[in-house]
Amino acid sequence: MDEKLTKAAIIENLHDKLGLNRTEIHMVIDELFEEIKDGLKDDRVIELRGFGTFEVRTRKGREKARNPKTGEVVAVDKHGVAIFRPGKELKEFVWNIRTAKELD
Repeated sequence: MDEKLTKAAIIENLHDKLGLNRTEIHMVIDELFEEIKDGLKDDRVIELRGFGTFEVRTRKGREKARNPKTGEVVAVDKHGVAIFRPGKELKEFVWNIRTAKELD
C-alpha cells in the first residue's frame, strides 16, 4: 500500500494548487470536520454529493465479548459507530483505479 495522505499533506497540496494561506486552509478543514462531527452528534446524516454519506448507527450491546488483546470476557454496552458510505462517483473512481493498477 502507498504512503498515507495526511491532513498536513492535503493542506500543502491545496496551498500549492490554490495559492491560499496555509493557516486559513487549516482552519477551513478543521471547521469542515467540526461541522461533520456536530452533525453526527445531532444524529443527522451528512451527505456530500459525489463523495459519500456519513451517519451514526447504533450497535447493540453484548454481555459476552472478548478483549482481543487479553482474551478476557467483557460486557459491551450499546454504542454508536460512525459509518461512511461512498457515493456513486467515488465508488466508480476507486473501481477504475484498482482496475487500471491491475492491468499494469
